[in-house]
Amino acid sequence: MWIGCSDSRVPANEITATDPGEIFVHRNIANMVVHTDMSMLSVLDYAVNVLEVPHVVLCGHYGCGGIRASMGQKQFGLIDNWIRHIKDAYTLHHRELETIRDPEERENRFTEFNVIEQVYNLSQTSIIQNVGLHGHSPHVHGWDTISRQD
Repeated sequence: MWIGCSDSRVPANEITATDPGEIFVHRNIANMVVHTDMSMLSVLDYAVNVLEVPHVVLCGHYGCGGIRASMGQKQFGLIDNWIRHIKDAYTLHHRELETIRDPEERENRFTEFNVIEQVYNLSQTSIIQNVGLHGHSPHVHGWDTISRQD
């Protein structure tokens, strides 16, 4: 299973060198795992409990607009509610992030921290927590990738 960003520059099949149908995919802005997101949870539940996938990959990418938007103070509308979760992750790591002077380097490091936080959130879902009780526990992976620049 793949949890990735909605950004079309980071297609799961291309990054994993798989054909359509070989990987189960869920995408949202900034590859978030939010415990109230019933769409993501439904996809995860189906992948883990029905398809019994052996791996769940959470993939972030450098140059993510959701990450960039969460680092600023500008308001965007409805998406502000979504990126609020990313802003919370920034708060957890703000001491290290604020020591990075180069804005691109700070954004890249925050992208990495976001993957770490989302992998943690993924591992804390009741779906992943409970599947081990049934003898099948997928490996959870966090990846960062460079998006294609066209």
